[in-house]
Formats: sequence, C-alpha cells, structure tokens
Amino acid sequence: MGTMRFLLGLLGTFLVAVHGDIYMHNPRGSNNRLNEKSANRKNANRCFDSQNNNRGGYNVGDATDAAAQTENQQYNMEYFMSGNYKQYTDGEGVSQLVIEWTNQHGCGGNEDSDPHKLNCNMVIQYLCHEDNLGAADTDRLRDGTSTDTQKHTRIKDLDETPANARDRRDGDVDQDECLQEPWDWYDKCYNRERNAGLFTADQNLNQNNGNGYSSAIYTRQNPNGNRRGYECPEERDYYPYWHPSPWKDAAILVDDEEQCGYYKNESYNVKPKYECVEKYGNGNRKHWSRYNNEADCKANGGEWLAFTNYLEKHPNADNLDENQCKQQSGNGNTYIWGIPEGEKEPTCLLALDPPECMRAPWTRVNHLGNTRGRTASRYNWTIPHFPSGTEQRCILRIRYNISTDDYDPWNTDSSQNQDIIFGVQSPVQQNPYVDVAADHQPLRLAINTAQFGRTFQDRSHVFKIVPRPEVQGIDKAKIYNLNVRGKRGNIVQTYPAVEYDFIPNDLNIKTGELVHIQWTGSNTHNNGNPGGDGQTGDAGEGRGGTDRNNIVEIPTRNDNYPLPIENTNMWKGAEVIWIYHGKWGLSETDLAVNMASSGYYQCMTAATCQGQSAETKGKLNKLLDNAPASYQGALVRFAPGTYHYMGSRNNNFSNRSQKGTLTVRT
Repeated sequence: MGTMRFLLGLLGTFLVAVHGDIYMHNPRGSNNRLNEKSANRKNANRCFDSQNNNRGGYNVGDATDAAAQTENQQYNMEYFMSGNYKQYTDGEGVSQLVIEWTNQHGCGGNEDSDPHKLNCNMVIQYLCHEDNLGAADTDRLRDGTSTDTQKHTRIKDLDETPANARDRRDGDVDQDECLQEPWDWYDKCYNRERNAGLFTADQNLNQNNGNGYSSAIYTRQNPNGNRRGYECPEERDYYPYWHPSPWKDAAILVDDEEQCGYYKNESYNVKPKYECVEKYGNGNRKHWSRYNNEADCKANGGEWLAFTNYLEKHPNADNLDENQCKQQSGNGNTYIWGIPEGEKEPTCLLALDPPECMRAPWTRVNHLGNTRGRTASRYNWTIPHFPSGTEQRCILRIRYNISTDDYDPWNTDSSQNQDIIFGVQSPVQQNPYVDVAADHQPLRLAINTAQFGRTFQDRSHVFKIVPRPEVQGIDKAKIYNLNVRGKRGNIVQTYPAVEYDFIPNDLNIKTGELVHIQWTGSNTHNNGNPGGDGQTGDAGEGRGGTDRNNIVEIPTRNDNYPLPIENTNMWKGAEVIWIYHGKWGLSETDLAVNMASSGYYQCMTAATCQGQSAETKGKLNKLLDNAPASYQGALVRFAPGTYHYMGSRNNNFSNRSQKGTLTVRT
C-alpha cells in the first residue's frame, strides 16, 4: 500500500518507564479486568491492548449480593436509546451519558500562549449488535466468565475451504471468554498484508506471519505481532483506518481544532472504505484477503469494493431497491444504499452522522487528575437512536494518542524508515546518545521508538442500549443518566481507578426532563495481592470486596446525616415513569425506600409490592451487605427544586465524599 500520513499513534515520544495512561470511569472501564480479587489484573491480553499498567480498571458488575458465577449473574448497564431527536429542537429526545476518564500525560489546547509538552487526540468509538444472538452464538459480545484469552489458529492452507475456515473459528472461540471484535475481524487482519507505507522508525517488524509475509498484526508499537483478544493491532494503532472496521465513531477530541475537518471527512461513519474481496471455489465470499490495495487485489483476481458503515439496516431492506431506499429518508433518518462490511450485495442502510469533533479537555501532564473545570475529563455522548427499537449489546472504547514535534507528524512516512544498506537513518533512534558539549561525555536519552507516538486505550464492559418504555410522549423527553463511578478502597488502594462518587454529581435540568438513576458494582473488588507497585487492600464499610451504593437525601452538601423519609423533599412530586420491577405507580415513600435500599425493597408496604416490601421482606443489612451490588434503575421526573443527596455507606467524609446535587429549574 502507498504511503500513509499522520494516522493515530503514528508519531510522538514517550519515556520507557511507563505507569499507565488512560482509565475510563463512566461507563466503568475494564482495563482488561474481569472479576479478579487482586489489585493487579490477571491477564493484560484478555480483550484488547490497553498499554496501561496492571492496576486500575473495574470488575464486571454483579446482579446480586453474590459474585457472579455465570454470565446471567453478571449485570449489564442498560441505557435508554435516544428518541428520534433529529426531528425535534432544544435537545428534545436526547438520552445523554457522561463519559468520564483520566489520562496521565496531558491533553487539550496547545497554543503558544498555553503550550503543552506534547500533541494529543482522543477517539471515542462504540460497537453494537442486536441483542438477539443466542448464548452459544460465536460472535455474541460478552465479558465472559474466564480471564483467559480467546485462541486463534492460523490458516494452514491458503486455499482453505469454507468448511476449514468454520472449523478454525469454531475450534478457537470459547463461550466463557471475552469477545468484543469477532474472530473473523482478527483473522482477516492476521492474513492481510501490513501497510508498508507507515513510518516504523528503526523498529524491526516481524516479516513472516507463518504464511510467508508480514501482516497487519505487526506495527511499530507491536513489532512482534502479539495478540490481545481479537483486536487488529494495525487498526488499533492508526486512525482514521483505511479499511472497514466494526467500530462507529462517536467523537474526536483534538488539541488543534483545525484538524476537525480532516477527521470528520475521513471517518468511516461517512466515508466508504475499500477492501479486497476474494471468493472460494464455490463462489462464496472469503472473509479475508492477503491484498491491501486495489492494484494487487485486481492483479490476483479479487474485487476492490467500497463498504459502508451504518447504524442499522432498514427493517424492510430486502424488499427495497436503491431509489426506494432513499425515499425512506425523513423525520431525521437518512437511508443510503451501500454494502455492509462482510456482505456481498448493497442494501438499504441507516446512515451514521459524522463524529463530533471538538477540543479535548485540558489536563496537566503527568497528573492523571482533574481538568481546569474541576472535574475529570468528560464528554457528553448522545446515545444513538435505533428506529427499529431493537435492544443492542454494546461496548465503548476510548483511545488516547500522544506525540511530539521531534519530527513532522503530517509528512513522515516509510521513506524515512531506517535502512542502513541504503543509507537512510530514522529521524528518531532507540535510546540515542547525544552530544551537548564538545569533548564531553555524551548523554543518553530514554527513547523507545516503539513508543514514539503512542496509543493508549480503555474499554467498557458490555452494556445494553434498550428501547424507551411505552409511555405517551416519551420519545420527545430528554433523559439524563445518573450513575455511580468508583470502586471499593481508599485513594491509594484504588489508584489509578477512583473512589466512589455520583456522576454527574452536579446535574442541572429543566422541569419535565427525566433522570435515569442506575449503577453497577462488583462483589470481588478486594484489591488484594498481587498489588504490583501500589498499596493493596479495600478500605471501606461493610463486607470486604463489595461495592454498594444507595441514595438518601441530605439538607445541604455540607451535611452528612440523611433526612428521615417523611422530611425529604427530593421525592415529593416525583413521578416514576419506569422502574425495573414494573410497579410504575409508586408513591414518593416507595421510591425513597427503593433508592435508600439499593433496590432491596421495591416499595414500602405489602399492599403495593407484596413479598418485596419493607413490611414483609427480611431485614436490610445496615451496611447494605445483603443488597444487590447493582441497581437496575428507575426513570424519574422530578418536581422543580434543588436536592442534595449522598450514599449512606460510602460517605466516609475524611477520605471520600459520595454526594450529589440535582437542580430542576422551571
């Protein structure tokens, strides 16, 4: 393939001594953790390549007060999809989720008057599929119940049959292990030639994937072709990627807004990407091809086809031609005619919007802390609207890319890769010696050219995007998601994860807008050994290793004693639009009891909810030990006012403050 210029993670500098870099806190980022009781994750290669250290990350949620043993006992956060907000005004219909993260090496504006020590950008993407695949389906998104990595068996015969390919896939994919990108995605990456136009500095990339050529699993950051889950290393390290991928772009956050036009135009959301398509002897499409460019593809009998990214197919796609497809557009929906990746024929697809592009939040270098706005870095994501209303299984990822100006990031390519035979020297060298004064001992710089221009990453556990409840007028309602971030332990035990707090902990909304209150937690956040280079332990209240949260009202943010339910204002006039157990006609007392007990009690009296009431169900432990780790949620319309609240168990005052404020303005 020809030269590729400035793609994500292509350039930059980073010292060899690394202490982790980006951690997502809402939705809770896994950093490749599953359910370990240790402070260190068990397997850094489980799902993806984070480049972070072994601490940090959050365990998968548990649905009850016991550690999940099966996938059904895990808890997936469920967010209501946006209504068809494009046909409304003033944000009506939007379902908004605050994505929060911390990044160590700084980002945000880089003007002469406010310089940073590096260049950066952030890429936020999501991957979804309909939640209608059976539990045994090979491609079903899942967190798994094992910390092992999925297997991959390389092709043994370049002329393999479809049956051979199926046998390799079925023999590799384990239902108990994490699966995010599908097996086919990695297999095509393994078998496709790498982009030889990329700058690799003085790194020696492996030249043989076992089939006699160097493939897209080998990059400057991954010269040995190590595998993490079914992630494609070349796609991970570079953005915008030049082939189709399963990811959809949500946002690009940059330090130079002049780059936004380029990134938005090159996004696979709006620009078709080409791929070589070959066929088996029986005429069926192969899922992979060796060839990564048009000339080689056609010269070897393949078709060079453009594939289209999309949100979902039109529900009647099989019965529409191109003109009929385009006539379906309207009410904020735009349908296009294109070939979905992995298929052979064009069909009717719901188009994606270009990703939002804006300046990244400003953060200090080597800090892993708050922005100038006194919060961790955040982005308000508008959860997609799926016209079909089909429940979706999804994951979210954020990639953080750093580089410097030690060479021109937009105009450095493979022509400057080190080649001693032809006298080409890379502009950067591995741990170079430099002379700073004549006739003096040279100094050595700590530079690893595999990390000179580096990409870090974190991903969420699996969550669901679900249809809105069937309530009149719900399509136009704006929904704010109110969650809990953090895990069990004090600041040094959890670091580089964080302690408990509500997110957002200052929520300001209009009368009539809705709040979806929901959280998840683990029963195995013990933060025990091995602890790496951090402190182990799980300081906190209640049973060791357990996350527990609830909401009780307090008079002001300076107070630490909750109000008795009969004196509360937060729940007066509150209307329950939807609640997980289906009793929508709850009184304010019922709702207060439900929130205070983390869902252990559905309501107050047996007349309302029989065996799940505070009247009839067994006693709630004072520290919520027998309450579920995850709260399935309620969608509430609050009366105008300002309300302060806290979590009764985690508000230790001296070392953490789990409090929040909701303001409902008229």
